[in-house]
Amino acid sequence: MPVHLGSTLRRLVNEKRGLLVPGAGNALAARLIEDAGFEAVYLSGAGLTNQFYGIPDLGFISLNDVAAHTSAICDVVQIPLIVDIDTGFGNAVNVHHTVKVLERAGASAIQIEDQSSPKRCGHFAGKQVISKEEMCGKIKAAVDARKHDDFLIIARTDARTINGLDDALDRAASYAQSGADMTFIEAPESIEEIKIIASQSYCPQLINVVIGGKTPSLPLADLSQMGFGIVLYANAALQGAVRGMTNALSHLKQYGELKEDPVLVATFAERQSCVNKEYFDSLEKKFS
Repeated sequence: MPVHLGSTLRRLVNEKRGLLVPGAGNALAARLIEDAGFEAVYLSGAGLTNQFYGIPDLGFISLNDVAAHTSAICDVVQIPLIVDIDTGFGNAVNVHHTVKVLERAGASAIQIEDQSSPKRCGHFAGKQVISKEEMCGKIKAAVDARKHDDFLIIARTDARTINGLDDALDRAASYAQSGADMTFIEAPESIEEIKIIASQSYCPQLINVVIGGKTPSLPLADLSQMGFGIVLYANAALQGAVRGMTNALSHLKQYGELKEDPVLVATFAERQSCVNKEYFDSLEKKFS
């Protein structure tokens, strides 16, 4: 029997070496992440909202959106996929259903947060959180719903920005006691806070590095030495893509022509390679 991808992810996380995980907003980005040699990929709710709808991360996506993209990504990559489910699309009963749907779609893990609905990006102002007790109920529902023990439940708290670090630490510990396999304190604002989070020993910790966000950026070597289970760059690919598209389109607008300039665009052959056209050519020959 092949090893369950969730089991692979659990092993990598438990090494506490700072598993570097980029986020994807669609299947093409996930392909490129795998091709670049990363060991896992993250379906970002913000990335999906920005790329699929072209609007901010303010709680607009649905379970159907997330399930469709989860399935599409799992069809084209062979590495574990962590899926951002925001607040779980409702109460604990909704979370139970969400986990069943996404595990069936191929996810290896979900990440759920304790914001009130509608949620917003963890680095935006105006966030609110639900009670610790309500979030613990959601986590218990997620654990109950999963079929495989190594389908990981990652619990995020946004309480640092609202109530301070001590409340966030207390919540994270309670979420682990309720069954979360990993905890994620969003938006620490200093290196000292990052070190305190990394020192929590009840389960592996995740740190989210948001380019331009509230959390100081540190080299992977430093975060690995601190013992983080995952170092997440949820929207690095998206921000890189926005810059690349802007540069290519600005050049086209200015000069009225765009050639295969490797500084500005991928070649036609590279584009076909990253969607595995050669495989589909082989299928066509096989069945014609």
